[in-house]
Amino acid sequence: MSTAPVASELAEVQARYGAPALVTPRLGQGAFRVAVTEAYARQCAITGGKVLPALDAAHIKPYSEGGFHTKSNGILLRKDIHSVFDAGYATVDDNFRFVVSKKVKEVFNNGEEYLRLHGSSIRLPSKKSDWPNADFLRWHNSIDF
Repeated sequence: MSTAPVASELAEVQARYGAPALVTPRLGQGAFRVAVTEAYARQCAITGGKVLPALDAAHIKPYSEGGFHTKSNGILLRKDIHSVFDAGYATVDDNFRFVVSKKVKEVFNNGEEYLRLHGSSIRLPSKKSDWPNADFLRWHNSIDF
């Protein structure tokens, strides 16, 4: 019995990957992730979740918009919450409360898992200098996604 792949199987294997691409890493991104993760004691600021592979260091003001890789421009969020945050369906207000837009329900006819967190206070880093910067929060709240 032969274990060699037939031509059709080989074609499928070869088609699984695209051409190699050069990616330019953002300098400081790795250090930012480590610093924000430690500032938030390895816990999601919204849910308190501690499963590290499920957590992201989210920029409040994106690096691409002139934000910085500083702890005060970061919040440790569960990956799905990070996506909702970046898409403008959620934010953090000046009183450090998690705010979910009505758009999440209107657009997706769903979002209860986020809406139930609406109004909850976020967990803040122990050092006040690491807390989310008010200017970055105001910037995030002013963006109409």
